[in-house]
Amino acid sequence: MAHADLTGLIAQIKANTDVEDSALIFINGSAARLQAAIDAATANGATAAELAPVQAEVDAQKQKSTELAAAIQANTPAAG
Repeated sequence: MAHADLTGLIAQIKANTDVEDSALIFINGSAARLQAAIDAATANGATAAELAPVQAEVDAQKQKSTELAAAIQANTPAAG
């Protein structure tokens, strides 16, 4: 059983982990859906220039996902 003084901290860590995992799933899923839409639009004749604003958003989401994952890893103590 967790020490009474640590119960709140443990609950907050669990909540943060759940939020961080959810954020990664959302960001990666959104980027994947947008990329699929871009691919479909390209297959139907849209040009890269027409889709550039959407592609820029996909690229930005992927970058944010990478940054978030790196921050989580950097701030997670090594198991041991």
